[in-house]
Amino acid sequence: MARPHTDIDAGRLQLIELVIDLIQERGSSAVTMTEIAARANMSPASLYRYFESKDALVEAVAGYWFQPKVAIMEEVVASDLPPRRKMFEFFARRFALMKAEWERDPVTFGTYVELGSENFELIRSYIDLGDHYLSEIIGEAMADGHFAGLEIDEALSLINQMVNVYVNIGAMEQLMPRLSSDKLARIIDAVFDGLSAADRGAKAVSGLRAA
Repeated sequence: MARPHTDIDAGRLQLIELVIDLIQERGSSAVTMTEIAARANMSPASLYRYFESKDALVEAVAGYWFQPKVAIMEEVVASDLPPRRKMFEFFARRFALMKAEWERDPVTFGTYVELGSENFELIRSYIDLGDHYLSEIIGEAMADGHFAGLEIDEALSLINQMVNVYVNIGAMEQLMPRLSSDKLARIIDAVFDGLSAADRGAKAVSGLRAA
């Protein structure tokens, strides 16, 4: 997180770090504004000087966790890498960061999964931001002739489904020992080598049937 510019910013950062400690100790659902204020040795009224509601505080905690991931996305999108390599880096760098977090403390990682699940609407903007940046990479790839016949939104949906376990921390937590950057690279190669609107025979023409 960026260095605080004011006393209010510094106080917010201290409270965010305090809340993270509390969540790790007790789980996200057990933490209340009253408990946070008590741990911070301040009155509830003083706490609301920094955050107007618990939702605002949880959103700030999410922002603290997402900030390095957002920085990675911005750096990759701004790079001059070719689209295939750019898409791999877009997912692989964040995956490496999150895998390191999981290896360092699987319990805390699980707590963030819980927090995200309980407050999905508060973190939706970060998911939308990821889709925005990925769409930029898809547009560059299309300009190079990839994903023929697909619209950007359709390609975005398909690619998100294909790499879901490398960005969805809930799914990632369950499968982490089986995930690797090498496997992700093969998935991205498959995306670039095969994804298009063409029907190559997999789609049924008269319904599903047993082999």
